[in-house]
Amino acid sequence: MLHSERGPGVRTLLKTLVCGALLAAGLAQAQTGTIRLLVGFPPGGGTDVIARTLADKLKDQLGVTVIVENRAGAGGQIAAQALKAAPADGSTFFLTHDHTISILPQVVKSPGFDPARDFAPVVGFASFVNALAVSGGTPASSVNDYVAWVKARGGGKGTVGVPAPASVPEFLVKLIGQKYGLDLQAAPYKGSAPMMADMLGNQIAAGVGSIPDFIENHKAGKIRVVAVLGHARQATLPNVPTFAELGLAGFEDVPYYGVFAPAGTPRVVIERFSDAVAKVLLLPDVQSRLTAMGLTVGHMGPQAFGRQERAYTQVWTRIIKASGFQPQ
Repeated sequence: MLHSERGPGVRTLLKTLVCGALLAAGLAQAQTGTIRLLVGFPPGGGTDVIARTLADKLKDQLGVTVIVENRAGAGGQIAAQALKAAPADGSTFFLTHDHTISILPQVVKSPGFDPARDFAPVVGFASFVNALAVSGGTPASSVNDYVAWVKARGGGKGTVGVPAPASVPEFLVKLIGQKYGLDLQAAPYKGSAPMMADMLGNQIAAGVGSIPDFIENHKAGKIRVVAVLGHARQATLPNVPTFAELGLAGFEDVPYYGVFAPAGTPRVVIERFSDAVAKVLLLPDVQSRLTAMGLTVGHMGPQAFGRQERAYTQVWTRIIKASGFQPQ
């Protein structure tokens, strides 16, 4: 009698152990080859450089080759759709910033993916701020200089590059124009790299993008960052004022960088990748590289990162709706 009463419990335990062993074996097989780290922007841009910096070190932590696969276009939409279609076996991840996950689904009628349904947050590893920069061919060295130059040269009309259509930078262009009485039109690019190429070639006088996109050319004196968003001035740009200092408040919530996996990816795989990123972030050369790019580095596990992403999405959903923007 005693044996029969315990029998179901023992069988359940054995079944659990067997299933766990099979799952572990399957995951080990899936992760003995190559891991793809999708990036939704072209090679050479800030996101691509960040991805390659991490991928180079992740191979040592995970024991497999980690390759960066650029699926550029549509503000990361192509890469996001590729992630949705990928198997949930730990072979494919997506490194991105806030635009593709939190903004794009609010501004595109049919993005082809639903982050809440199709993706699983894996790890958050950095935050950053957006900035306004002017090209080397523009004489401005401050926001006020830029405003005066646009009024004198173009009668108040100007064009400002942004790395993607219907992005946070595009909304910022509109707000900057409203504040300073300018007729500023956003010129969307397919990523920060082509936008930067036109700024360096003086084909466009100004651009709004992330500090990682601008920092190297700013330090080289090829462009000039004249204002940043966020709660405080940036350590990498201590002499550049925030827009809040200049009177444009309400945009202090900072964007994020993180990694996502296809929905249904086993928790053990997600935790393993997140832990590997945490170890990589502790490496001095990685810290110095990312910090020099204008990132604030910090590890957030899957649950915490998921909460941050949802909170940021809610903030920008309200802003986008209040602006009257209609999804395209």
